[in-house]
Amino acid sequence: MNAFDEQNLRAALKGRTFGSIVFHGELDSTNTEAWRLAERGAPEGTLVVADRQTRGRGRMDRVWYSPPGGNFYGSFILRPPITPDRAPQITLTAGVAVAEVLSRYCPDGVEIKWPNDVLIKGKKACGILTEMKAVPAGVVFVILGVGINVNMEASDFTAEIRDRATSLMLETSAAVDRVALTVGLVESLEKWYRVFLRDGFQAVRGQWIARSRLAGKRIRVSFKERTQTGLALGIDDEGAVVMREDTGLIRRITAGDVTEEK
Repeated sequence: MNAFDEQNLRAALKGRTFGSIVFHGELDSTNTEAWRLAERGAPEGTLVVADRQTRGRGRMDRVWYSPPGGNFYGSFILRPPITPDRAPQITLTAGVAVAEVLSRYCPDGVEIKWPNDVLIKGKKACGILTEMKAVPAGVVFVILGVGINVNMEASDFTAEIRDRATSLMLETSAAVDRVALTVGLVESLEKWYRVFLRDGFQAVRGQWIARSRLAGKRIRVSFKERTQTGLALGIDDEGAVVMREDTGLIRRITAGDVTEEK
């Protein structure tokens, strides 16, 4: 198994458009560092990777548990020629790419949870965090952060998340080469990002739907202090969840936590 370090990552990703590596043994947050580099003009495809994060962040200001030595924490700098309203579709596109990669290790049970999680057998294995800088004329850059639980044992998870999280090693009963995983992620993400830029989210939507069990489920949507329930009809061409409330009203959900009602 290859050591997860800058030398091996650079060698494995040599010649790729994506994957110009900036490696750190420890960072506060790869997203924060990628933002700093993007502000200084770092090119699209730059990938900031850390073996450990001290202030890993998730969506809605949640903490992303980031112990050393076993996982993937990385943030890509993207400079898509799109309007700001389309930026959330990059999160969904990244979900397709991650699910594709994880399915190579776990052929059964990988699914996408709207908008930014990838699950294995119902437990969270990956979180995605996108952050954007934009001006009225368009997007300046997007930071696409990906955290994947790779070689964690059950005892490595905190008690708070142990029943809701998993890792590739737990699901496959074998340690995973993180360098090889990174290469697969870069290849898949670059492929689907190009599809998104060339053909729009509509070209990605079918793959997202195929890897999600959202449609036809009763869901609960929580946003700040509001809660809504209804039947999920799927996602539309812009990536919003389409829900039919119990009153019959059709509503588009563009923000919030979506959970399946038991």
